[in-house]
Formats: sequence, structure tokens, C-alpha cells
Amino acid sequence: MIDFNKNRLDEIFNGFGSKKIAVIGDLMLDRYIWGSVSRISPEAPVPVVEVDRETYMFGGAANVNFNVMSLGAGVIPVGLIGNDQFGDVLESLFKEKGFPLKGIIRDDKRTTTVKTRIIAHNQHVVRIDREERNPVTESIKGKILDYFESIIDSIDGIIFEDYNKGLLAPDLVKSIISMAKEKGVMTFVDPKYENFFEYRGVTLFKPNKKEAADKLGFKLDSDDNLERGGDLLLDKIKCDALLITLSEKGMALFEKGRERIIVPTKAVKVHDVSGAGDTVIATMAVAMCSGADLHEAATIANHAAGIVCGEVGIVPVEKTRLYNELNIS
Repeated sequence: MIDFNKNRLDEIFNGFGSKKIAVIGDLMLDRYIWGSVSRISPEAPVPVVEVDRETYMFGGAANVNFNVMSLGAGVIPVGLIGNDQFGDVLESLFKEKGFPLKGIIRDDKRTTTVKTRIIAHNQHVVRIDREERNPVTESIKGKILDYFESIIDSIDGIIFEDYNKGLLAPDLVKSIISMAKEKGVMTFVDPKYENFFEYRGVTLFKPNKKEAADKLGFKLDSDDNLERGGDLLLDKIKCDALLITLSEKGMALFEKGRERIIVPTKAVKVHDVSGAGDTVIATMAVAMCSGADLHEAATIANHAAGIVCGEVGIVPVEKTRLYNELNIS
């Protein structure tokens, strides 16, 4: 764990506001239905939830965009939503926060991804997922590539936030990575299972421990296995750096030719791990684009994740709070 002196911390954080990150990925709407239960249904042995209110929040790649913005950096969301009721809700959330909307494509043939959580007496009763996983059309891919060509000279980094909902097709990913490399734009990946090995040559690859173990075919349950797994992934992905999140054990950092570094977790009280991965990838991208090295960025991201895990629900970390936590730690 790095102990920052104030000058170095200021140097990195002062860079946040001048950086711009494009986030391409699966945009989602988190829908919460809040209510109470006073009886069991006569139709089946299930509770009857009497609805009090509904609330909406950013989910998936939309939440990563929100995290980047909360850190004070410029952000450009790129993704796909349906021409439907929930697409309207998600678009209105983006508008309320002042996000640019040119990179958000509305598709008549696609359903907006919605995760509906029904909460009664502060207990999570059930989650209902409404989503589509079909690959995007060639026409959509073309629109996205054209958009990236129009913004590539004005951005410092690209985050790929992949939830395997069909947007991040392998050929589209390769084209964007190639474009970024040509322009010296840093690339950051939060992968999921299906496209795991399609992100070759990126700046930072950030799987969690379970995702990495499943793809490697062995558990990362010992120091030797973690070391072996990290080296194998570095070689296969050809990334500049690898960060494997280890849940309550923190993070493992790997770079070619350097010793593995473990950054222990900073969460003191864990109330809710929801959104912690989104916070980590957003913070890593903003910090590294602002001049932090891998270890410095991971230390900052680790503090950010600790703050988020100490809150209830999915909340982004604010730049000022993060700075203050690091400045007094």
C-alpha cells in the first residue's frame, strides 16, 4: 500500500478535471419497487407486496459513467438502449446529470436492459431481469465506430464495460482498441465471461477472482496459483497491466517483468458490495489517465471501493471525499 505525500496526491487529483473518458458498454437501468408486506397471497405461498414508490438508478455501464463523472472527469457514454419506456427513463437520468447523449443509440429492435428489485421492509424480495443478449447489427457497429472516430482525438481513455448483452462484439472491440492504440489513448476493461479473451493489447484488464479462475480452469486459492494465473493472463491478453480483484482480500496487480503486488482492502465496514467493481474500473481509468502509475492508481481505487462498500446501495464515490480519505490515511 502506498502512502501518498500531499504533493503527489495533489498532482494526480488535479489532473482529474482535465481528463475525458469514453465508456462503452451495456447500459442498464436499475429499478427499485419499494413496498410493504402484510399478507400472503391466496393464489400461491408468496408475499403480497403493496407498492409505495418506485425509484430509478444507473446500472451496468451507466453506473461506470456516473462514477467517472463523480470523480470530476469528463465522460462520454457510448451504448445502446431500446426505444421503449425504460429507455426514456434511462435517457432522462443521463440528461438530468448533464451527460452528452450523442453516443447513446436508441434501437427500435432492442429492449432496454432493466434490473427490477422489489424491496419490502428494507428486505430484497426478488429481482426481475428484462434484457436482450442478441449481438448488435452491422449497422449499429458502424454507427459506434463512426462515433469513436469523431471523438478519439478528444479523449484520454476508453473503458469497456462488458456484461455480455451483445454490444461489445469481438470485431467491434478490436477495431476500437486498434483506433485507441494508434492515437495513444489508454484502454481499460471490466470483462465478463463470453468475450474474456477478446481484449488483447489493452492498457489494463480487470477481472474479478472468480471470472479469472473460471477462464483459467483452476482456482486462484493460493499464492502460487494466483501468481501462475496472473502470469498466464498477462501472456494471453497481452495487456500492459492486470488487476485481479480479490473481494475482501483486496487486489492483485501484475505487470510484465515486475513482482506481483497485493493491495489489501480498505473497507472497514462492508454494508453492500454492489457497484464496487464499477467504482474500481472508473477510478483506475481516471487516475492512470491523470498520471498515476499502476500501484498508485490501485491504491486510490482501493480506497474508493472501500468507501462504496461502506454505503448501502449503489452509490458513486465523490472526488473530494476520496481525496480527503487518502490525505489522512
